[in-house]
Amino acid sequence: MEDELNKANHKVFKIKYHFVFCIKYRKDLFLEEKYLNTIKEICLEIEKRYYIKFETLGFDEDHVHFMLQSVPKYSASK
Repeated sequence: MEDELNKANHKVFKIKYHFVFCIKYRKDLFLEEKYLNTIKEICLEIEKRYYIKFETLGFDEDHVHFMLQSVPKYSASK
């Protein structure tokens, strides 16, 4: 991982989040390529709209991992 800090007016920060989302009833949907591509496209759109950088996207059969870097403007719940 890179140790580079982000800088802005009067602050230095490095905010990283690791989210894991499971599918309802733990269905094996992430084995299908069309769902993987859709999630990747959505993540790219989120990166364009907000100051968020998806560092890693990890897929398993029934859940997905997001490792992302954000700015102090946004909380984890947003």
